[in-house]
Amino acid sequence: MIFGNGRPVFSGIAIGKAYVYKKQLATLPVSCGDPAVEQQKFEAAKQTALEQLQTLMQDAAERLGEEQAMILDVQMMMLDDLDYLESIEAMIQNGASAAQAVKETGDTFAAAFSAMDDAYMQARATDVQDISTRVVTILCNGKVGFSMEEPGILIAEDLTPSETVQMPKDKILAFVTRQGSSNSHTAILARIMGIPSLVKTQINLEEDLDGKMMIVDGFDGCYYIDPDEETLAKMQEKKRTADEYQRQLENYRGKESVTPHGQKIKLYANIGSPADVEHVLKGDAEGVGLLRSEFLYLGRDTYPTEDELFNAYRKVVEGLEGRRVVIRTLDIGADKQADYFELDKEENPALGLRGARICLRRPEVFRTQMRSIYRASALGPVSVMFPMIASVWEVRKLKEMCEQIREEMKQEGIEIGEVEHGIMIETPAAAVISDLLAEEVDFFSVGTNDLTQYTLAVDRQNPSLDGFDDPHHPALIRLLGMIAQNAHKAGIWCGICGELAADLTMTDTFLEMGYDELSVSPTRVLQLRKKVCESEVIVK
Repeated sequence: MIFGNGRPVFSGIAIGKAYVYKKQLATLPVSCGDPAVEQQKFEAAKQTALEQLQTLMQDAAERLGEEQAMILDVQMMMLDDLDYLESIEAMIQNGASAAQAVKETGDTFAAAFSAMDDAYMQARATDVQDISTRVVTILCNGKVGFSMEEPGILIAEDLTPSETVQMPKDKILAFVTRQGSSNSHTAILARIMGIPSLVKTQINLEEDLDGKMMIVDGFDGCYYIDPDEETLAKMQEKKRTADEYQRQLENYRGKESVTPHGQKIKLYANIGSPADVEHVLKGDAEGVGLLRSEFLYLGRDTYPTEDELFNAYRKVVEGLEGRRVVIRTLDIGADKQADYFELDKEENPALGLRGARICLRRPEVFRTQMRSIYRASALGPVSVMFPMIASVWEVRKLKEMCEQIREEMKQEGIEIGEVEHGIMIETPAAAVISDLLAEEVDFFSVGTNDLTQYTLAVDRQNPSLDGFDDPHHPALIRLLGMIAQNAHKAGIWCGICGELAADLTMTDTFLEMGYDELSVSPTRVLQLRKKVCESEVIVK
């Protein structure tokens, strides 16, 4: 029996056949001796790669949502990057084959991106390597894709964006990768699919693992290959218990989220695109507490139009069938970049021009988004919240801009619904002056991911700081209590939309603090409702 462990990204037990995914390492052909012919080979392979990615994008948008599909658009843009193309052409002119030129250019660019300080640019290393491998594979007449004969557990070094979206999702019981992180494409996909998965394992891909019996324990972060009878029996029982727990959760579908002592709390879902509404309904969330609007801005080379934004929001509002949606205004910046914004390079992007700061600096961008949100509000209950607030003047200026936009739309005869205006509390400054901010808005929503990062001065993108990023730190707990208290003093509601909202060890604490709403991944709603309905907390 082989035993190992890794970092779990979704809980559960999976038992099945192991499938090892290895990238095909083709022998690169030498040049035919005519640079013009090699250049033509590259142009043809490039066109084929673009067609493959376009097909994958359409498929990913239907099954995983626009946000995941847009990841591939970044790769399509890379195939039009002049520096990338000129490097390939120069190498071909110097005698390299098309395949050799693409491989070496891809390696060089990936190494350059990896060496950058900016987290977003570092992530582009995976994209350039991914698209280069695709083109090389086409040039070598290789096959791009992966198949599984029956349901099983997928093992890989790591999975690139295009690999994750074309995997046979209906047959994957679990992911196990040597690399990756809790924010990797594999981890994101695992959470969307709701399957147990491990990243950062020490599994040996050189061993003959294909077809062997394998167990993945997403609760304890362990895996077993060729388990002995005792281990198999133990894990089968653990799986039965987990499956029974999931069946019991169905008893809470359609129920109110109320404690035995009568305290009501709303359980909403966090989503990233209109396609995710399906998961909201499946998860039985009472609404959407965070619609990330960045998906409409990323992976493209121009600003989205008002109609494009409106149509996306319309799909969400109509799809929720009367449930409320809270739309977060644009939070481009930090680890989410769009080249056409032409933002200056920043030494500390997490502390730079991002969130509401961009809206204040680019009023034309804010105006387009708010008009689309107000138009969607005529179709169902919509709230809007502004991210990265630190001062009262910021809120007042945004409210002033909103009032001007609403007045302009009324004069145009455009119907607008009743829209709550709130802010995200994710800076220590906003938490400390939450009593003053509460006088300006209709609600608070706490972004615990950034609030933890800024309170503890710990970069949450830095894996070497694991263990220092403590979401249970007393300082953070005090701030959370202060925020809820100040919100209620002013007569407004407050919620939490960060990852901490799904931490069942914190649910009683949030109930004691009086939080009115928790917004989590759609797959976590039922277990959170069970926790709420069984809570013995009595709020005085």
